Amino acid sequence: MTKKETNLLARPTRVGLISLGCAKNLVDAEIMLGSLMKEGVEITNDAASADVVIVNTCSFIDSAQEESVDAILESDELRQARNRGQGLIVSGCLPQRFRDELPTLLPEVDAFMGIDQVAQVGDVVKRALQHRAERMASESPKAKVQGLKSHAVARFAELEKRSNSTHDHEENLRGTTKFGKTKTVVTAPAPDAGRQTSSPILDVNQRPTFIPDFATPRFRLTPRHFAYVKIAEGCNHPCSFCIIPRMRGSHRSRTQTDIVQEARQLRADGVKELNLISQDSTYYGLDLRAGHSRAISSPEKFNAAAKSLPTDATTLCTLLRELNALPGDFWIRLLYTHPAHWTDELIQTIAACPKVVRYVDMPLQHIHANMLERMRRETSQQYIVDLIRKIRAGVPGIALRTTFIVGFPGETDAYFKTLLEFIRETRFERLGIFTYSHEEGTRAAKMEQQVSDKVKQRRREQAMAAQHEVAQAVSESFVGRTLKVLVEKEVNAKELQAANISSWEHGLIREHDAHTSQLRGRYLVARGEADAPDIDGRVYVRGNLPLGEFSRVKIVGHTDYDLIAESVSGS
Repeated sequence: MTKKETNLLARPTRVGLISLGCAKNLVDAEIMLGSLMKEGVEITNDAASADVVIVNTCSFIDSAQEESVDAILESDELRQARNRGQGLIVSGCLPQRFRDELPTLLPEVDAFMGIDQVAQVGDVVKRALQHRAERMASESPKAKVQGLKSHAVARFAELEKRSNSTHDHEENLRGTTKFGKTKTVVTAPAPDAGRQTSSPILDVNQRPTFIPDFATPRFRLTPRHFAYVKIAEGCNHPCSFCIIPRMRGSHRSRTQTDIVQEARQLRADGVKELNLISQDSTYYGLDLRAGHSRAISSPEKFNAAAKSLPTDATTLCTLLRELNALPGDFWIRLLYTHPAHWTDELIQTIAACPKVVRYVDMPLQHIHANMLERMRRETSQQYIVDLIRKIRAGVPGIALRTTFIVGFPGETDAYFKTLLEFIRETRFERLGIFTYSHEEGTRAAKMEQQVSDKVKQRRREQAMAAQHEVAQAVSESFVGRTLKVLVEKEVNAKELQAANISSWEHGLIREHDAHTSQLRGRYLVARGEADAPDIDGRVYVRGNLPLGEFSRVKIVGHTDYDLIAESVSGS
């Protein structure tokens, strides 16, 4: 028995975790940590001292894929330099999407695990450690000195070279525009003498079915005052650009009783904001009906199905009403709604529930009829215009957040101009622009009339410039008002200049605010009802207020995207 193995027997196994991507992925990471801690595993933030490092990956678009691959390679590089016996596990959407390819592309990884395995991560950790020990025993001294980082870099460099030259349909995990176009299997290079070649452990179900419940162990990674509550998993929508149904499986809702039980516990733990998340929160509960059919994506079919439900059926409306009835002062934030699944009842429910914040997250993706049809969004331009009008009329003062995709195959200058005009006219309080990402396995990837990267980027800049003008006007309209905010943390001027962008998604949704230079000294960072965590604007408050609590502040100024406030006496 080696010295390292003896030490492992004398103390708990140490695991470090890197989680990337959206809030839904973060909840998966929290479940993994909770499951590990339940089994007596020690969690560490020091990756070099960990016995196993888990990289929880995202594979939604090319930027997310690039971030994930870089994190994997950097983790392996650190391992080779500091702790060569360390196990390396890759979890999340990347192995879920590229189940068959990744073991060949990244043989230095000890184990790949899928979404269904998050609650059984302890077993994967044990197997990864054993796998790593076997690899170490079989490696020659030359391999131990050389390490494996160079091999990974060489493989990806070769893939990039091939994808940018003679072959337009090669796979590229680095996230360039050529990513995901391959129909072939990429093979690993011939191993150097003495280099181990044993295959990584692969524990990934092709079609995920897991959905957490209240009994699922969980260790929250968010601050004490807010939490994400996953109300459903998977998606039934046929959007031509999206890979999520393939990665996450069909829509499956948690029971309402189970969600409310979790909410009660979070409130007891001091949580002030419950952020409800899923791939499509407006579909919540419809899959729980007897003999349900998934073919109800269109507004007409969805509304018909919703109206035919029995009076005691579970829906998003019944969930919001029960959560709103819980005692105490807290916010309920509804994230990831689909425009095709809004109903008059939902608008009325939000208006009638004071704890549901006046905020709508509703990605529209485009507005021109031809683009909506090619994207398979199942909504028309007039439907969207009418829906926005109804939401704003039904819930006065509500903040609308949306995202659009520019550069989708077939988007002409005229179609893009229609989108620009819509942005200027509708005046969304929060808006982000994504350039179209060519994803393998989607209908859009096979479409003709692909748009060049140069045109995509130019259109994104134009759209963000249009929204920049809107955002400034929206911020100006808040000056002089008193708002209820949730105070997050204290921040100094140096931190303000760093923009505090915490994810690739934040960077694509909100441009750098050039006017934060006017902020001097120490401020508290807070959020209003119109600001979701990590993505939307912030309220910078001068004054001394309790962290993690609600306070009243008066808006005295603004930057491009953020508000500047001072505490109200007695708040």
